[in-house]
Amino acid sequence: MNWNQIRTDLALEAKELWEQDPSHTTELRGVLARETKQKGVIVNTVQILDEEGEQQLGKPVGTYVTLDLVDYGKKERDSLRWAAQVLARQLRSLLPLKKGQSVLVAGLGNEAVTPDAIGPKVVRQLVVTRHLVERMPTLFGAYRPVSAIAPNVLGLTGLESAEVVGGVVDRAGPDCMIVVDALAASDLRRVCRTVQLADTGITPGSGVQNGRAAFNQDRFGIPVIAVGVPTVAHVPTVARLYDETLDQDGVDKLTGGQSMVITPQDMDAQVERLSKLVAWGINLALQESMDLEDIAFFVE
Repeated sequence: MNWNQIRTDLALEAKELWEQDPSHTTELRGVLARETKQKGVIVNTVQILDEEGEQQLGKPVGTYVTLDLVDYGKKERDSLRWAAQVLARQLRSLLPLKKGQSVLVAGLGNEAVTPDAIGPKVVRQLVVTRHLVERMPTLFGAYRPVSAIAPNVLGLTGLESAEVVGGVVDRAGPDCMIVVDALAASDLRRVCRTVQLADTGITPGSGVQNGRAAFNQDRFGIPVIAVGVPTVAHVPTVARLYDETLDQDGVDKLTGGQSMVITPQDMDAQVERLSKLVAWGINLALQESMDLEDIAFFVE
């Protein structure tokens, strides 16, 4: 099997796939990994340290934190709360923010396409405070200034998401950006059961082979933290992992020569739950004085 044909946006999966590749006879250099458990959530951290690690895994140098949420639906409300608290703690550790510094949250994707709707749905559930802090500082001056935008997609606007967001960055002048987007996984068990945080930014659409302009510090001049949720897996990737003898002709027979992805049957419900989880985590990370009851008061 050609391991380069396996597509994933998750650094943890890239590491696992590298280690499974029989052609690799040496240890993985330039990469550190550790696993912890917090409030029942398994947290895997992969640090790509240098160019060697970057080349080995095909991901930029940086820190990638993956939250394993396989059990989050068993006791839905409580487990969502716990997972949101863990997400907030991990996100806070990646955010290079001081007190009072402002944040822009960009929710990427197309809300009309369910697997791509995570970003816009998260934006709808955020506590946005920039206008309140500026206009009513005596009441809201203690809150962090947070703004949000869902720039939609190129096919609907004729504008790259990065162009739209770049204009907002120039005008609003945030100190940091959080970008939320849908990702692709290689392991079906991680689809809609994982959240990846990364301090490297993100390239929208890369998971579905439709890469657009990157969202990163080089482009915008401010730190960009990515929050991604894998909502699909590519059919060729899944097929090749289950049958290593499958060649391109076999893949074409399976897919009819079409580009195909796999999503859960209850995708609508999954996206609703996951967007709530991510929004809760971002709100808790940015407004440390708030709890989930305060957040509900603002957004519901």
